[in-house]
Amino acid sequence: MSAIVIIPSRYQSSRFPGKPLSLLLGRPMIQHVFERSRAARLVSAVFVATDSKVIFDTVEGFGGSAIMTSELHSSGTDRIAEAAGVIRKSGHSFEIVVNVQGDEPMIMPEMIDEVVSLMEDDRAGIGTLVKRIKDASEIYDPNVVKAVFDDDGFALYFSRAPIPYHRDLFGSKEVKSEKTEALDMFKHIGIYAFRTDILMRFSGLRPSRLEGIEKLEQLRALENGIVIKVKETIYETIGVDTPMDLKKVEKCLNISS
Repeated sequence: MSAIVIIPSRYQSSRFPGKPLSLLLGRPMIQHVFERSRAARLVSAVFVATDSKVIFDTVEGFGGSAIMTSELHSSGTDRIAEAAGVIRKSGHSFEIVVNVQGDEPMIMPEMIDEVVSLMEDDRAGIGTLVKRIKDASEIYDPNVVKAVFDDDGFALYFSRAPIPYHRDLFGSKEVKSEKTEALDMFKHIGIYAFRTDILMRFSGLRPSRLEGIEKLEQLRALENGIVIKVKETIYETIGVDTPMDLKKVEKCLNISS
């Protein structure tokens, strides 16, 4: 399979304007994401899809490849779908598109390889990752999206609620962190691999009922019969939503380096 990474990156952010250009260890955050993505073994190329000329110029300036896209996209998925069409018209051949979020400067190349490898299963239209929950505080945190899947690794549902709900335990007593791992609960890690035709189809679908309720885009895929395969990863990543998150990531990068 031939795979590429497309990183959606927009300048405007209600909580953190100009976030992709924020400096981490002296380099723009988008450069960290790009370079980590480029280190993945199973991808042939990495592109940044943006609606900002400043981000475009920054990416091209550090030797990356950038594509200008519309300012009207409501989601990163729509942005990478437009970019994928531009890349394909340029003559670049690929079967798989990996969506790596532009605010994930700690993304591991191994995580990208993991989602690409999921697509070896012909039944999968989308691949994504999950990580076993070990911190009890994450069980009830609506910002931590939980995933349930069958014995073959195919997603059944994603929710901000604690699923599966352990009826004999939840509500009756506090869950201790040291027992959390035994509950077999998993949080979703927001990296996706799409078959190209599925990406284009997904981008053309209307937002779905459950997606509107949970505010989770992946539910649109499930509601429209698109099969999502998941894999458990050992890796953790920290998304940057605020300047405080940036400081936290910088501290982690300093430790790891």
